[in-house]
Amino acid sequence: MASKRVGILTAGGDSPGLNAAIRGFGKTAIGHYGMELIGFRDGITGLVEDRFVELDGAALSGILTVGGTILGTSRDKVHRWNVDGEVRDMVPTVVENYHRNGLDALIMLGGGGTAKNAMRLVDAGLNVITLPKTIDNDIARTDTTFGFATAMEIATEAIDRVHSTAHSHHRIILTEIMGHRAGWLTLGAGIAGGADVILLPEIPYTVDSIAATIKARTARGSTFSVIAVAEGARDVDDTADYQAAQLLVKAAKTPEAVRAAKAHLKHVEDAQREHTFTLARELEAATGLESRVTILGYVQRGGTPCAADRLLASRLGAAAADLVNRGEFGVMVASRNEGTEAVPLSEVAGKVKLVPPDHAWIAAARQVGTGLGD
Repeated sequence: MASKRVGILTAGGDSPGLNAAIRGFGKTAIGHYGMELIGFRDGITGLVEDRFVELDGAALSGILTVGGTILGTSRDKVHRWNVDGEVRDMVPTVVENYHRNGLDALIMLGGGGTAKNAMRLVDAGLNVITLPKTIDNDIARTDTTFGFATAMEIATEAIDRVHSTAHSHHRIILTEIMGHRAGWLTLGAGIAGGADVILLPEIPYTVDSIAATIKARTARGSTFSVIAVAEGARDVDDTADYQAAQLLVKAAKTPEAVRAAKAHLKHVEDAQREHTFTLARELEAATGLESRVTILGYVQRGGTPCAADRLLASRLGAAAADLVNRGEFGVMVASRNEGTEAVPLSEVAGKVKLVPPDHAWIAAARQVGTGLGD
């Protein structure tokens, strides 16, 4: 029987553990099942432009501990491809490239946007499997995503380090952590780093509530406070404006209305982009303490993946090779307890896993006296 030929790519933002997942899939597919493997360069871009490299044991050697992705990545969308200013649907081109290269399956490593791209390719008749990658941990139907554990360690260390400066200078220090829609990373790092206040996209805050927490600390003799802020956190008023703009997008019926609604949403998002600096000024006025902001940014996504992410990515990669061998497609390989589960992509694409208000981490934060701004 002819060996299966499989393509693999990494899409969306880079994340710790991508290379470990490539290696986990590749070594299992090649060494255990005798498959052939090619890697598409720069995510969806390489898939559309048919740019790939043959992957063998030598190419996979030594990449387990390397950050980023050896294949490169991009945020392009298969159905919205910009060609000389004209937006085109490139799904037919991808289908053509898939068959030209004699592929039996395509493995896509990525987050929410990748799941939607993958679903479009499944609908076009291709055999696709995705692996859940994102530092935000916001992909539906999986316990966790690779990249999250490493990013949480980095963010926790940052919070640890700003404590000494906050204490020495009697300041409020706000540490902005990635997470536009979901607060998992900020919540986990905030608890682990002992932040005094944690602000999440899921829980609108008020300056008065945060100031009250800080003033209560001052009354107990604490002369500083450390605040972990998700980049998507908003106060009550900004949350209302943002949600109203989102509703306009959902309610829009015509292409013109959709464009106008999306433009308004972007305007609202841009106006709220500097919210952490605004909050710092407001807290300084409300408490009389100097306030400073530190933004972790892309440092959270870089560097060597931690052991937990290497293990998770290796497990998911190996499980994906098992699915290809069994001929199970149109699924995401989810982390489930200590094992894996093949979840239909239709249950993943377009969904977001947010922090629920009754989550155990929320309860733990409140129980140890952490303010959540509400």
